[in-house]
Amino acid sequence: MRIATFNINGINGRLPVLLRWLSETQPDIACLQELKATQDRFPESAIRDAGYGCIWAGQKSWNGVAILARGSDPIETRRSLPGHAGDQQSRYIEAAVQGVLIGCLYLPNGNPAPGPKLAYKLDWLARLADHAAELLAHRVPVALIGDFNVIPTERDVYKPERWLGDALFRPEVRRAFEALLAQGWTDALRKLHPEDRIYTFWDYFRNAWGRDAGLRLDHLLLSPDLVARLEAAGVDRHVRGWDKASDHAPAWIRLAAIALQ
Repeated sequence: MRIATFNINGINGRLPVLLRWLSETQPDIACLQELKATQDRFPESAIRDAGYGCIWAGQKSWNGVAILARGSDPIETRRSLPGHAGDQQSRYIEAAVQGVLIGCLYLPNGNPAPGPKLAYKLDWLARLADHAAELLAHRVPVALIGDFNVIPTERDVYKPERWLGDALFRPEVRRAFEALLAQGWTDALRKLHPEDRIYTFWDYFRNAWGRDAGLRLDHLLLSPDLVARLEAAGVDRHVRGWDKASDHAPAWIRLAAIALQ
């Protein structure tokens, strides 16, 4: 089973990129973020024509998340993060797909920091941690996948000294991410590539892609029972070099099939 996450940065404007990537890599499950499309503007027909069932929570501007499943329809279990009934931002959607519970998320950026946007990010992280702990307590296979807008370590950023005050890299944000992992989640990319410099995002400015001046913002966190099935993990870096590409590249994992008793 191949599971991927891709911040598409505008699904309608980059639909050819998305369809090309789906055709090339054929993930079994794909989580998308930053749809920048209202609910009625999601390109459902094109995605179903590509062989994928889908659920989505649309919103214009910067938000919106979706889960795609090859050859089947995700069974939706939740479309918002609990803990704040008044939060209207479309940043979380959850579904059961092929025996795995998938939480697709787009964590707030938090800039400028300090300020109300950082406070919202930290509150969102706290709510995510509460929900993640509840998911683990059910002892079912779970993956939390998406654009976390967190640079976990200095190895995950080009020239870390330039990011010290940024909400992506501030100490309190990194501590919150570490506390999430400490519940029992495994960062799949780091599990298989503990020493490699891995990026999933390259800004459009200052020739960041050409200089490989990137960040690792997109993560795939696995519950303990899924870690035992983890076979491979990586980033489809070449997609960032395509024409009209997103500023993110897809990150992915491959899980072994469940052994039949």
